Amino acid sequence: MNTLGVLGAVGIFRNRWLMSWWMAVAWGLGASVALAAAPGGAPSAEVVAAAPAERDMAQWVERMHGAPCRKSYAGVFVVMSANGAMSSSRIWHACDGLQQMERVESLSGTPRTVFRRNDEVRTFLPQARVVRTDRRDAAGLFPRVPVVSGTSMAQFYTSHLIGQERVAGFASDVVWFKPLDALRFGYRLWVERDTGLVVKLQTLALDGRVLEQAAFSELDLNAPVRVEQLSRLMDSTAGYKVVAPAVVKTTAQAEGWALRQPVAGFVPVSCHRRAVSAADDAQSLLQCLYSDGLASVSLFLEPFDPQRHPAQPQVSGMGATQLLAQRVSSDTWLTVVGEVPLQTLRLFAGQLERVR
Repeated sequence: MNTLGVLGAVGIFRNRWLMSWWMAVAWGLGASVALAAAPGGAPSAEVVAAAPAERDMAQWVERMHGAPCRKSYAGVFVVMSANGAMSSSRIWHACDGLQQMERVESLSGTPRTVFRRNDEVRTFLPQARVVRTDRRDAAGLFPRVPVVSGTSMAQFYTSHLIGQERVAGFASDVVWFKPLDALRFGYRLWVERDTGLVVKLQTLALDGRVLEQAAFSELDLNAPVRVEQLSRLMDSTAGYKVVAPAVVKTTAQAEGWALRQPVAGFVPVSCHRRAVSAADDAQSLLQCLYSDGLASVSLFLEPFDPQRHPAQPQVSGMGATQLLAQRVSSDTWLTVVGEVPLQTLRLFAGQLERVR
C-alpha cells in the first residue's frame, strides 16, 4: 500500500472533528472573523458582550467536555482549508447519559452518511449500496474536546479569553489556546455561552495564520433529536452490503515498536492493527495514536514493498494536517500523520525503534 493507500484505508483526512477545518469568512456566518493575528501575535475577536470571569485551561476544557450531552442539537457544519477547498455536512446529535449518537450527512462530494454510537461507526455509501463498519474512540465525536489520560495541557498551552462573537446566531466566548512550544499549533475556539458547545474552531500556525477552520452555519440547540431515533436509522442496513474489516486492539510494544524518548506532551491513546480491506484480512497495517489532549498524531506501520513505496521520504500537507512517510527498517514503511508542525512528525519518526 502506498502513502495515498494508507490515507484512503483509514480515512485519515477525516480527522477527529470529522473533516478538515475551513476558513469561514467565505460563507458569511455573521461573525466578525479576524484571519490574522492582532498586534503582539494574539488573535483578535469582536467584543459583543461583557466578558465573563476568566477561566483557566482546565476549567475551559472541563466545560467543553460536558457540552455534547447537555442538549440535543442539529445543524449545518461547513469546513474550509487554507487552500480554498470546502465542504459541508448536516449533523444531528443526541445523548441520553449512557449513549452518544450522531448522524452526519455529507452535503458535498460523494454522498455518504456516517452514524456514530459511542465508539461504533457505520458509514453508508448509497451509490455503492455499501455500509462500512468500524470502531473509533468516542472522543472523536464532533465537536467534543477529547479526554486524554496522562496529559497536562496546561504545561503546553495557555488559555486566553479574547472576546465574544455570534456564530450561527448564538453568543459565544472566543478562547485562544496558545502553544508554549513549537511542537504544536494553536487553537481559537468559539464556545457557546449557555451550553459550552464548541460552535467554531480554528487551527493557527505559529505565526498566527489560520490553517483550517470549521463552524456551524446553522444550529438548533433545541432540536427534537432522540438517541432511539438515530439508533434505528443506524441499524437499518437492509439492501446494503455490510463490510467490516478486522480491527484488533493492541499496543506498540506488543507489536515490537517503541519510542526511544516520548515527544513532549504526547501520550499513547490507542493502537490497533487494521485489515486494509474486508476481503483481505492478511494484509493489515498498524495504527498507533498519540495526543496531547488537543493535537493528535497517528503512526501507520506496514510491510515495505519496493514496488509500491518510493526510495526517498515523502512529505505533504493539507491545511493543518501534515504527512511524513519514510522507510524505517529494511522491511517496514512508516507514515506519520498529524495536525501538528512537520518538525513534530520528524521527531516521532526519529524516535521510533524496533524493540524485538
